[in-house]
Amino acid sequence: MTTHSPGHSAINPGRNAYILILGLVIIFLTLNSASAFPINSVVASNFSGPTDSGELEVFMDGAVNTQLKAHHIPGATVAVVKDGQVIFAKGYGYADIDERKQVAGNQTLFRVGSVSKLFIWTAVMQLAEQGKLDLDADVNIYLKDFQIPSTYSRPITLKNLMSHTSGFEDLAIGGRVFVRSSTDIMPLDEYLKKEMPARVRPPGELTAYSNYGSDLAAYIVEQASGMPFDKYVEQNILLPLDMNNTTFDQPLPSRLASNMSNGYVYEDNAYIAKPFEYLQVWPAGSMSSTSEDMAKFMIAHLQNGKYGNSRILQEDTAQQMHSSLFKNDPGVSGIAYGFLEMNPDKPRVIGHGGDTILFHTQLVLIPESQLGLFISCNEQASESAVNELWQVFMDYYYPLPLSSVHEPISGFEQNAGLFAGSYRPTRSAYTNFEKLASLFQEVRVSPGPNDTLITSQLFQGSKKWIEVKPLTFIPADGLPSRDGLVFGKDSEGHINYLFMKLNPTTAYEKVPWHDDININLSLLGGCILLFLSTLIWPMRLITKRSPWKPKKPATIARLFAGGASMINFLFLVGLISLFLAKPEDAEFLYSITTFLIVLLAIALIAAILALSSVAFAVLAWKNSYWDLSARIHYSLVVLALLAFVWWLNNWNFLGFKL
Repeated sequence: MTTHSPGHSAINPGRNAYILILGLVIIFLTLNSASAFPINSVVASNFSGPTDSGELEVFMDGAVNTQLKAHHIPGATVAVVKDGQVIFAKGYGYADIDERKQVAGNQTLFRVGSVSKLFIWTAVMQLAEQGKLDLDADVNIYLKDFQIPSTYSRPITLKNLMSHTSGFEDLAIGGRVFVRSSTDIMPLDEYLKKEMPARVRPPGELTAYSNYGSDLAAYIVEQASGMPFDKYVEQNILLPLDMNNTTFDQPLPSRLASNMSNGYVYEDNAYIAKPFEYLQVWPAGSMSSTSEDMAKFMIAHLQNGKYGNSRILQEDTAQQMHSSLFKNDPGVSGIAYGFLEMNPDKPRVIGHGGDTILFHTQLVLIPESQLGLFISCNEQASESAVNELWQVFMDYYYPLPLSSVHEPISGFEQNAGLFAGSYRPTRSAYTNFEKLASLFQEVRVSPGPNDTLITSQLFQGSKKWIEVKPLTFIPADGLPSRDGLVFGKDSEGHINYLFMKLNPTTAYEKVPWHDDININLSLLGGCILLFLSTLIWPMRLITKRSPWKPKKPATIARLFAGGASMINFLFLVGLISLFLAKPEDAEFLYSITTFLIVLLAIALIAAILALSSVAFAVLAWKNSYWDLSARIHYSLVVLALLAFVWWLNNWNFLGFKL
């Protein structure tokens, strides 16, 4: 299941780590085309980024067109700014394939997903600059119609919201992020009251990307300014920057609707245009814009709030906004005042990604080079292409030095077992059945050969690492890389946290044994085998010469246990079909469906039958219903039923926790 709410750029999250392209040769291998652009015509001569717009166009044409072809992407829009000027802006491919309408950088709108959040944070900084907001105050002082519960002694502040350290769980389904039409969108205040997620950790401890927290900040902007959020942004950011082709509106206003790119799904060798997407979390992800408009926003931030004769932030405020606010560990990327640190080393890179179901976007700023890059694509599976494009850009114009040889630090072999375990992302659900998604996002850590540590994720392969400083790891392959891992200790000194160097929005926490993916998959496998083994019971009844006597206690015992087994198996089949649905067709993402309610009802019925079967197991031994092997088999089935009840409860499938 994809739960990338807008922005998992970071993001879903996402699914989903940054793809690192290592060195110029590896760039070409990754792009799968040695002829993507002529090697002799684009030679990076320094580390200041592109300096010639003609050379940059050659580079971009090769890189973007190769990605469009390799990933079956209909269209893309790109802009590069430097030293206060747009040095490149261009559309590629099609905004509408059937109409043969090409993407135009100055005209075609793309959905930018969570890049929208940068406008929330810019608005917050504007109001803080005016003294209307206090970034360190309890956010409850700005909330008139509802309050955030005092779950922990420390209150949530705007700084916590900006750094995604508020401590909220992450909920996505049932219309919490996407809805089917504009009429399904709740007013912002109603949404914030009705869909408030649980506070699951104290604020300021770990990052856990939050659309809800971002929308809460947008609502606070409304309260402090006395204006609807979209109107505030229009008057105080869009108009001063001449961003005339940008809007949060859903659907688009008529003057812009004809310029909106379709979002596509590539399936069965054909491009299928999908309807306009509607987001419930609209301040956090509904913006539609052109690459040229986004270039103006990048210029304003690179110039510390100034664009032409306009200013959206005072210089000191802009510098503060770009500075580091929170890091899970000093050795990893952090979060500024809303901007994400995408590379903590030289050159320092800040920005934000954005994902809807159909559009994927990256906005990248390199302040020391006065350079900005914006990329957006219009196909459901284009997230990896967008990430590859900006990484290719970085590796070409800001190449990494050749790696020196690193040896593992002494003592690693004795301590390797301390790192072992499964780690789940903090950006997870905890109180409803969405918690199950975290099981398949766990990172498994285990000791490897030759003083290495191995990390693996389900369906995503594995990677080896070596420890070069205490708790700090780099890739073991020795190739130039920006990647890295850092482990963290809890208050008792145990290694309980894993941080990925290039993912500032999510920490990983070691899970208890009952949430470990290996244990869960083994338990499910054993349960399924025992559930299916009950199919021999009706077969025996059919082959018996004597007529079936339904009131016979032994037969009733098998009816209860066998019925519970088959219902559990039916539940698992339904659950798999639910989670394997294509995102654009997964109706449960948009609303609480009848199918979902029935599925949870089935789980409850199966649990009741399973508990009833315990009594029959006792009677089977007391009254010797069958021979010894049959009684052992029945008891094992009942144990599997009880284990499955525990499993259902552990993952919040009992009690209609929606």
